[in-house]
Amino acid sequence: MMTELPDFLPVLPEFLLICAALGLLMAGAFLREGKAASDVIGLWAVLFMTVSGLLVVSGSGVQITTFNGMFITDHFSVFMKILILVSVSVTLMMSLPWLQYERISRFEFPILVLFATVGMLMMVSANDLMAMYLGLELQSLSLYVIAAYHRDSSRATEAGMKYFVLGSLASGLLLFGASFVYGFTGQTGFDGLAKSFAGVDRASMGAIIGAVFIVFGLAFKLSAVPFHMWTPDVYEGAPAPVTAFFALAPKIAAMALLVRVLTGPFMAMAEQWQQIVMILAMASMILGAFAALNQTNIKRLMAYSSIGHVGYALIGLSVGNMIGVLGLLVYLAIYLVMNLGVFAIILSMRQKGRLTEGIEDLSGLAKTQPLIAASLAALMFSMAGIPPLAGFFSKLYVFIAAIESQMYVLAIVGVLTSVVSAFYYIRIIKIMYFDEPVATFDQPLSRSVALTLAASSIVVLCFFLYPPPLLMQAEEATAALFPG
Repeated sequence: MMTELPDFLPVLPEFLLICAALGLLMAGAFLREGKAASDVIGLWAVLFMTVSGLLVVSGSGVQITTFNGMFITDHFSVFMKILILVSVSVTLMMSLPWLQYERISRFEFPILVLFATVGMLMMVSANDLMAMYLGLELQSLSLYVIAAYHRDSSRATEAGMKYFVLGSLASGLLLFGASFVYGFTGQTGFDGLAKSFAGVDRASMGAIIGAVFIVFGLAFKLSAVPFHMWTPDVYEGAPAPVTAFFALAPKIAAMALLVRVLTGPFMAMAEQWQQIVMILAMASMILGAFAALNQTNIKRLMAYSSIGHVGYALIGLSVGNMIGVLGLLVYLAIYLVMNLGVFAIILSMRQKGRLTEGIEDLSGLAKTQPLIAASLAALMFSMAGIPPLAGFFSKLYVFIAAIESQMYVLAIVGVLTSVVSAFYYIRIIKIMYFDEPVATFDQPLSRSVALTLAASSIVVLCFFLYPPPLLMQAEEATAALFPG
């Protein structure tokens, strides 16, 4: 008896990337080691991700499921996949000159990034607990290697080991939760789980416990408090391009998966998981604001900053309705732009041939390189939420969602921690403009870094002039999760 083949059209972007990764792996094995291999493989990886993005956009956006309902495409997946592909492509382009300069450029790096990207895209389109876990592990296994990519550095090796050990624990929690849910419902598909919980006055305690463990496992990937312990050490120890990669795409993918899981199969449990997400949001905002105050390493500061921003984004999810998720999607898009610009500057922090990561190394930057200082100042003001920059609107949307749902405590905590976090953002501006110069950065910026910095600065400064394009796309993505 012939078995009907699944529809491969919705999974074409992922299929292209996995074939590209395997093909480039073979090509890299036959090319010479060094600049030629790494640059050629890296540029081809970016090209394939661009084509994959075009395939994602070319889809109708109509909800389609394939592989027996395990894989889904809709407007939400299109929106999140574009954010992921943009962040990965830009980060990889900025990374290639940096890795070349540090003489640690090898063709395996872009290939590992490709495998991680496939895992992230699978996470976004997962419509089954098994598909969710496969995507998550494909991403995680690649990230464990990337974290320790600079194998001659003890700090990078330590970062990779910490991430591997703690990441394995988180994966175990998530798998344990998924097995609990399956054991008490007999379902792994998100559609089947939603039907199991719909119309039930109270879900079984076992299913609730399973959902909690799944949330905890994904909270680790988001570095939400109290599952954040790996973030500062890994951000500081890993090479700067790896830190930039970790701060963007994996967080967007994990947030997309968390949103799909909670607003889909577990929507009937909203009263239970809303309390957990609220606690995660408040704890992340508070720790992200206060723990960063005394940091002297800019990568470590960005680690705590990312923890705080995850807390703000989780405000939108804790609301649990269309307005909240809309605010979350807008927040993620603006967060992506701001962080690309900041990490473009971090990748350029080199003085007299030596990498620098200290905040004090930015002293007097406004006098030696005023354009870079002005861009970084705009990005810092935006991350602090100063109007009329883009960062202000990202926080405004999630705060409005919390207020409209009468979650006043959540909104108040968000506003107060924003005030606290503004201190360490503005301190960087003070160091650039009012302290005496220490030394100027080496050489002009690479083309990819300069373009990224210019584009992110323009978007941050001019977003308030015409926000409808982003809002319209975010509304379509949100509507896919709340079809009623």
